Amino acid sequence: MNKDRNFDDIAHKFAKNIYGSDKGGIRQTIVWQDMETILAENNAKSEPLTILDAGGGIGQVSQQIAKRGHSVTLCDISSEMLKLAKEAVEDNGLLPQYQFIHTAVQQIEQYNIGEVDILLFHAVMEWLDNPKEALDILLKQVKPGGYASIMFYNHHGLVLKNVICGNIPHVLDGMPHRKRFKLQPQKGLMPNDVYQWIEDAGYEIKGKSGIRSFHDYIGNMEYMGDYQIEDVLKLEEQLCRQEPYLSLGRYIHVWAKRK
Repeated sequence: MNKDRNFDDIAHKFAKNIYGSDKGGIRQTIVWQDMETILAENNAKSEPLTILDAGGGIGQVSQQIAKRGHSVTLCDISSEMLKLAKEAVEDNGLLPQYQFIHTAVQQIEQYNIGEVDILLFHAVMEWLDNPKEALDILLKQVKPGGYASIMFYNHHGLVLKNVICGNIPHVLDGMPHRKRFKLQPQKGLMPNDVYQWIEDAGYEIKGKSGIRSFHDYIGNMEYMGDYQIEDVLKLEEQLCRQEPYLSLGRYIHVWAKRK
């Protein structure tokens, strides 16, 4: 039985909570800075790049890339998320540059889309029963010399957040699955495992960033100092690509080049 998460039931809530919030803004900013670097490294190519946005949700990142004239294939297992993506893409006048495929990421090979210049695989693996299998399949879709942009929910960040919230017994029990938070993954991935999977697939890791290395750990006390969300973002930008802060992000974004 397929245990992968499908967001048909809460697609609108997911889009609002993930993309329409301060934490979503931080995530978008940090990831886009890395994407700018990836696109700059592809600058020598005169023709439009081909992008695979695997499990792409409403395509927040790929739309930014499409605005630069590149072509995107977006696939998602959720028909409701695809519907929201099409609406957003159409609103931005980008429909001619998109094709949408209603499928699980593991089935993308069946659609013969050809090898792509850039793979986007963001915040999907933590919802899959077998994340390594899906990653292996998708990494094969990238051209030699192409890039993979991968973001995953970080096990270390999940441990730290639970400790800060006082859920010590839960951590000591190995953080077993709980059904309380529909929008929060119940498991994180070990960063070193993911890095190894990427390298084993024939890729060279070029960069890493912690996503929300600080934001989610700021307490909710009545008074704890004067700051604005802009200050938090500056702190994230300043320290999210250096250790130990990188490895404490709630998510980690890693990008790599296929050899």
